[in-house]
Amino acid sequence: MTALTREKSLADRVRADFPILAQEIHGKPLIYLDSAATSQKPLVVLDKLRNYYERDNANVHRGAHTLSVRATEGYEGARDKVATFINAASRNEIVFTRNASEAINLVAYSWARNSLKAGDEIILSVMEHHSNLIPWQMIAKETGAQIKHVRLSSEEGFDFEHYQSLLSDKTKLVSVVHISNTLGCINPVEEIIAEAHRYGAKVLIDACQSAPHFPLDVQAMDCDWLVASGHKMCAPSGIGFLYGKLEHLEAMPPFLGGGEMIDEVFLDHFTYAELPHKFEAGTPAIAEAIALGEAVDYLMKIGMDNLHAYEEELTAHLFAKLAKIPNLRIYGPKPTVKGKGRAALAAFNAEGLDSSDVATLLDNEGIAIRSGHHCTQPLHRILGASGSARASLYFYNTTAEIDRFVAALQETIDFFTTNLE
Repeated sequence: MTALTREKSLADRVRADFPILAQEIHGKPLIYLDSAATSQKPLVVLDKLRNYYERDNANVHRGAHTLSVRATEGYEGARDKVATFINAASRNEIVFTRNASEAINLVAYSWARNSLKAGDEIILSVMEHHSNLIPWQMIAKETGAQIKHVRLSSEEGFDFEHYQSLLSDKTKLVSVVHISNTLGCINPVEEIIAEAHRYGAKVLIDACQSAPHFPLDVQAMDCDWLVASGHKMCAPSGIGFLYGKLEHLEAMPPFLGGGEMIDEVFLDHFTYAELPHKFEAGTPAIAEAIALGEAVDYLMKIGMDNLHAYEEELTAHLFAKLAKIPNLRIYGPKPTVKGKGRAALAAFNAEGLDSSDVATLLDNEGIAIRSGHHCTQPLHRILGASGSARASLYFYNTTAEIDRFVAALQETIDFFTTNLE
């Protein structure tokens, strides 16, 4: 029995946890291949949301009554779970945000705005999601700092040698994606961080595409900050988190003002609360945070090593099947024969076809993929494409679904080719 066969039995079991996957679209069984945009949610997470509103709905931290105590325990318990999930040194290093975009903006406006000046340099890469480009462009414009971009390697991955050449004593921040949501490349973040620290620069890692898919250890990684969004890791939308080294978060001023982030308030001044609350102004996304904690429990019960090993086999199967389609341009580095070296996603274009047309016809077959620029417009310009189609897998997908997708993709290409002749 192969590893894939063993893990398929796990995949078959977990699929029952995701009721949305049991439906039909246009009379065909749904094949959901858009998890890089957002993952589906298991029943235990949905039940946790419902349970909070039916049983525990109350504001957190300030109430002495039972409902408030239970809500606070659930909310703060979720913080403990996230800290364990990424191996943070302290629960106070976890700040809940609406999403990863807000987490990046928090660092940009709390740390960078107060730390950078004209002549300082920020290093990004050309593959960054817009959420890891725009905040730094805004900060650079405000502070006079300069932005440099790491180019693509010949394999369409992160060009580490070029990155090294950009580093200097002027470098104050490096902010890079762990896994590209378009190229699927897994960037060498530990080496990237170590090199930056040699020059005294701080490093932020965008882990939106890595946190759901394999184990993270922020202490071993030694990043200064790390961000992720819950909706990509089986949790609801509207909740994400920022990890930051304790010394950085302690030195950073509050990002937003209001209730919850305060200690004492007077008519002419205030004092702010201890970490992590000084960064969580207002009533937080209580139910969503509690559900994120449940999603973390769910993923850890599966085992992130098990999940990643299964996805590697799915990746190998996907690319072996796609390789049989002629004139299909797949972006990013190729995986090894065992699916290692890149994430379980493929952004592609079929020669002469518009990616949105491809996605529309696949939807008619019940197959959900994404089309467009995937919030990486600069990268697509470098690749010479206005957009691309993207199939992205998660642990609830099967090889049978991959086979159906690739067959339908070939039929779609044949349809367009025939009708365009």
